[in-house]
Order: sequence, then structure tokens, then C-alpha cells
Amino acid sequence: MDARQIIAKARDGQPLGHDALNWMAQGLADHRVSDAQAAAFAMAVLLKGLSAEDRTALTLAMRDSGKVLSWPTDRPVIDKHSTGGLGDCVSLVLAPALAACGAIVPMVSGRGLGHTGGTLDKLEAIPGLTTTLTEGQFRRAIDHAGCAIVSATADIAPADRRLYAIRDVTATVESLDLITASILSKKLAAGLEGLVLDVKLGSGAFMKTPEDATALAAALVDTANAAGCKTSALITDMNQPLAPALGNALEVSEVMKVLTGQAKGRLHDLNCALGGVALSNADLAADPNTGAAQIADAIGNGHAAEHFGHMVAAMGGPVHFTDQWQRFLPEATVIMEVEAPRAGYIAAMEGEAMGLAAIILGAGRQVETDLVDPAVGIDQVLPLGAKIAKGQPLCRIHAARTDQADRAAEMLLNAITISDSAPEVPPLIHDRLG
Repeated sequence: MDARQIIAKARDGQPLGHDALNWMAQGLADHRVSDAQAAAFAMAVLLKGLSAEDRTALTLAMRDSGKVLSWPTDRPVIDKHSTGGLGDCVSLVLAPALAACGAIVPMVSGRGLGHTGGTLDKLEAIPGLTTTLTEGQFRRAIDHAGCAIVSATADIAPADRRLYAIRDVTATVESLDLITASILSKKLAAGLEGLVLDVKLGSGAFMKTPEDATALAAALVDTANAAGCKTSALITDMNQPLAPALGNALEVSEVMKVLTGQAKGRLHDLNCALGGVALSNADLAADPNTGAAQIADAIGNGHAAEHFGHMVAAMGGPVHFTDQWQRFLPEATVIMEVEAPRAGYIAAMEGEAMGLAAIILGAGRQVETDLVDPAVGIDQVLPLGAKIAKGQPLCRIHAARTDQADRAAEMLLNAITISDSAPEVPPLIHDRLG
């Protein structure tokens, strides 16, 4: 085949077919397709779109451009994916909870993107733990804990690795078809049988409107199911942080509070809802409500925390982390409260600005080469609808330097709206698909 012929068909909105898309994916992986051709293909797909059949074919072709894992086990192999948000540390609770309920959870995850935090950065706030494992280490961690959360190796979906880098510099990241293929090719390469998707909606999400969130969720669910992976999605609220913290060690602290029974709230409830769907789809629960109760039990009886501790140890972290987690997590040198300028109710939060405030502190990256400070961030964030008095803390900043804390405080005060009347608080779950 010839890349120019495939690009021309994509440009004209014609069907491409499995053979052409498989050739294109292999060409991306082995560099038979040039950067210019890859950019032209991405722009053509962005402008003209793909049919549902071609979107599935591209996803499978990108999956098959590298190694596809398999798991010789009778236990169902399932996973979860989130489209990203603030205080979204669901994976760190859900993976061990699903393992405690009888599943295998080989979670290939990512680092921070834009204003949102990254699961791998959060886990690596635990001293000694590394998410960069060989396949052998990955399998041993799964054998030991039933779950592991790792970074993708170079041989997992290499076509996506190259195409994503080109999309990032050619204004083609927004393509719904390419987003779908990118997310699912890496997930399917992990050898999944089932997947639950957490598609975020709101000021702190990439998808700001219900229409955009529903379109992405539908594309992901339809494509994953067509590819043979039983998949459902929840569209969930991101108009405020999910956990009351932004920052790596601070979010791990919130995870441990949930896993050890010290806290419930939105983080706990969303884990139960997502886990219930995943268990039901994997035939480990009669229905999502029963599955949600099983996840709540696994958290409440300490079995999820036990699996989390085994995972941490298998990935190089402290053996007794779950027993003494406060002692191991790093702490910032500067802690500052952000006080309410007036009395009223917390009516709105500009989530993207709050996420950028955490990045200014060093909790995320402004450029790819930046080092992340695991100790810094924001915690004790009051929820939407909270009634407050003048001077009451809205949240607390953890910083390495006072000037960074001052700058973040200014950004946070601009990002949080206080009104005279109580607002209508959005529901945690907006919709369900699949």
C-alpha cells in the first residue's frame, strides 16, 4: 500500500478499511510512514472523521502495532479509565478493591496532562515505588497483589505513541476518533476482557459540555465493545475536585483515608459506582448495585487496603505502607490557609484554574522535562454549596516556597466564586452508557 492513497481517501471522507488502517499503524510503528504523512493523516481524520467500523479498525490496528499481553487465569481481567480531572485518585482505590473482589487488574496508566494530575505521579509519591516495570515485574506484581498500576512500555501500542506526539504539535489532539483509538489501543493491549470508563464533565474536565462528554463516552463504549472488550461508561461530575485535595502525596493521603475507613464522601461513592459496573460486566456481581455493595464491603473490611499494600510492596514501596502511611508520605515546608474574603456559599469553582494553581506549586509539569514535587498541592478544599464565614479557610496550600504559595492563593481566590444564596450542586453521576 501507499500512505498517499490512504491519506487521500481519509481526506475525501471515504471508507479506509482494516487492511489500510493496519498498514498505516504498522507504518507509524516502524517509521515507513513519515512525520509529514502522519500529520496529514491526523488532520484528514480530524476534518472528515471516521466511520464506526474504521474507528474500531484503527483502534485494533494500533493495539496490534506492538505487544498485546495475555493473562493465563480464570479470574476476569478488567480495568478502569478516566478522562482526567481534579482530585481524581479513583484508580488507587478501585484497582485494589476490584482485586479484593476477585478480578485481575493490569492497569496501564499515565502521567499528568494539562491541568489534571497523573495516576503514576501520585503513586510515585510513595517512597521507593516505581511504576516503570518490566513485563516480568508487572506479572509478578499482579500475581502478588491481583493488581498493578504501571506506565506503558515502548512496545505497547507504539503506533499510538508516535501518532500522539505528532498530534500534539499539529493541532489534531481534539479528533474524537483519534482520542478514542489512542485511549483504547493502550488499554486493549493490556489484555483486558472488561473496562469501565469514567468520562468527566465540567469546569475541571476536558469535556465542558454534556454534549461533548456524551459523544466521547459513546465513541469509547461503542468502539471498545466492537473490539470485543465489554465496556460501560459513567459520565461523572468535575465541577469541583473529586477528593478534597490536588497534589500527589496529598491525594495518596485521601486514598488511604478511604481505604482505612477514615473517610467516605465523593471519592468513596464514585469508586463504589464504577466498581459495581465493572464487577457486574465481569459476572462477579449480579448487577451494578450489588457490585457497588461488594466494593463498599471490600473497602470497609480492609481487604482493598491489604491488596493496595501488597501492590505497593511489589512495586518497590515500603512493606508496611498501609499500616504507617502518614510516616512515609513527604510533607511540604510551607503550609498556608486561603481565607474566604466574605461570608456566603461556595457557588462555583473554575476547575482548570485550580489545577493550574497546583501546577504552579510544582504538583504537575508546565513542560515535559519538569520535575514533580510530590509534597506540594492543595488540600482541605471545601465543597460546592458549603456555607462559609468571612476569614474561614476555603482550602490549604502546601508549597516549597512562600512566593509560590502566595501566587497559588491569588489564583485560587479568583477561581472560587462565593454567592449570597446556596447553589444547586450538580449530581456526582450525570449519565450511564453501555
